[in-house]
Amino acid sequence: MKVNEIFLSIQGESLSAGFPTVFVRFTGCNLRCSYCDTRYAYKEGEDMTPSEVFEEIKKLHYKRVCLTGGEPLLQKELGQLLEFLDDYIVTIETNGSVSLKSVELKNPKHSYVMDMKVPSSGCSDQMLFENFDLLRDNDEIKFVIGSRVDYDWAKNIISKYHKKGTVTFSPVYGKIDYSGIVKWILEDKLDARFQVQLHKVIWGPDKTGV
Repeated sequence: MKVNEIFLSIQGESLSAGFPTVFVRFTGCNLRCSYCDTRYAYKEGEDMTPSEVFEEIKKLHYKRVCLTGGEPLLQKELGQLLEFLDDYIVTIETNGSVSLKSVELKNPKHSYVMDMKVPSSGCSDQMLFENFDLLRDNDEIKFVIGSRVDYDWAKNIISKYHKKGTVTFSPVYGKIDYSGIVKWILEDKLDARFQVQLHKVIWGPDKTGV
């Protein structure tokens, strides 16, 4: 496994936002989104075995873990790491372009946060919509919204493909008025959760390792 960083912070996004969380950021991503805030994880990293990663996680005390990237599903030994984390609450942040069949989640404590890439990302044409068929009730589908075009695209995708999992809309930081997205959600009577990136509110948009 190639690991960019392992650190303790609070979760800034998803259904567990605000909780102390151990983050494992893997190196490497198959996408190049326009608004990516972790470009430093494209190539920089250290080779580690799943057991070595687990030992580092244990040192940080908490049993809530977020596997992120980069793209975690590109790590061939991810399933082995999840076996070590059997007793942990684990979220896997995936970019929507890699099949969820690569790592089938059976543990109810483990879940996916699938970040569907909208048109302004430049990568919406690489999404695998069949992944929606593999999501469970405890999984999450996230859309990072930067424009009305993004919102309308996301609304259409939800209508066509959503079956299970919580839908979350998050604004591209500094690119769109937050209240506008909330207004659209309420006008369209969508059962979607609005969130901001809490870590950027606390530490600013450029701080890493948080």
